[in-house]
Amino acid sequence: MSNKKKIPNATMKRLPLYYRYFKQEENNGNDRVSSKEISEALDIDSATIRRDFSYFGELGRKGYGYNVGSLLKFFLEYIQGNNVKNVILLGAGNLGRALLNYKFANIHDKMNIVGAFDSNESLIGNSINGTKIFHINDLETIIEQENVEVAIMTVPMEAGQQSAERLEKAGIKGILNFTPIRLHTGSDVTVHSIDLGVELQALFFQMKNK
Repeated sequence: MSNKKKIPNATMKRLPLYYRYFKQEENNGNDRVSSKEISEALDIDSATIRRDFSYFGELGRKGYGYNVGSLLKFFLEYIQGNNVKNVILLGAGNLGRALLNYKFANIHDKMNIVGAFDSNESLIGNSINGTKIFHINDLETIIEQENVEVAIMTVPMEAGQQSAERLEKAGIKGILNFTPIRLHTGSDVTVHSIDLGVELQALFFQMKNK
């Protein structure tokens, strides 16, 4: 894919949704699906789906639809690549522990959470869903040992920016940020923020304007 078009961010964000959908269809024993079926399942209009897929070449055939196995393999390779992605979680509070119990393998079966980190002494040494909780002082050591480039951050708001700077200095290249602040990082660090309060407020607005 050396000559591939630049993929819009909106399309990139939908790729995991497509992958999960095709995975479910495979589990259900379905060999092929149409853009209409994908549209109804994901609540994304058919034109958007066809446009998204067009960035990657001819993925379907007119009158046939999309082959589930082929698309599943394609998106798996495109999203995940061939290497296992080691990830750490910073902040093992209520939200952090809930995320450790989430089955990330349903989306990314080559993602491995190698450790969680916190300063709460009562949590250190415990394991949640197979992930050990380390003291925050061990952060840089584990990142280096495990060649970690991605971090999930669920620390308190007041610790957000300082934590991001520490992660960047340790070599982290991608941060999934659950703190309700805008993080300032260098251009080589990709930050994706999820503010649950904002998402809930957006839901209220959408309900009001229906």
